Amino acid sequence: MLLIMAECLALRAQHIHYVNDQGIEVFPAQIDPVTGDTVPVVVLKNLYCFNRKRFKGEKYERDYWRMVNDVKKTLPIAKEARRLLVIAYDTCQVLSNREQSRYFKQLEKDLWVKYKPQLKKLNYRQGKLLVRLIDRECNKQSYQIIREFLGRTRAVFWQGFGRLFGVSLKSEWDPDGKDKELEDICIQVEQGLI
Repeated sequence: MLLIMAECLALRAQHIHYVNDQGIEVFPAQIDPVTGDTVPVVVLKNLYCFNRKRFKGEKYERDYWRMVNDVKKTLPIAKEARRLLVIAYDTCQVLSNREQSRYFKQLEKDLWVKYKPQLKKLNYRQGKLLVRLIDRECNKQSYQIIREFLGRTRAVFWQGFGRLFGVSLKSEWDPDGKDKELEDICIQVEQGLI
């Protein structure tokens, strides 16, 4: 009987985990299947290695650091958009269609009041970058997000409005193609390397 209780306690200990101050997922202990010993387990973040950046000229270096500053300014907004999107999806699950409609109208007003001053400060480059970073963070195009929450008509309106200024809400994030350098910059900014 005592052996069964000990095994149950060990199984429960395997499933308990937390995230420490550095964002590292820590499992207090796991049982080694061969020896039966308790082994502490720590899951570390991915480690990325980058080559030292060499520039062809002063203009390329200036453009690179401008891009770094743009990412530093827009990436937190994209991460906040992802957080709000997850909350909105969770809220949708428990609301009826009528309540969802009211909820999204109120959410849109609140977001407009809260983020309009911050978004108005973005320049053209940063606005285009923000649309692509939202796709990176949410794994969905901005157009799809607007269409899901606000409807097709509103999504078409905002797509047309963006097109007037040369910004497509349907632009996709391509980390292995045209956005490779931006992906590297995003990873370095997230890790605090630049």
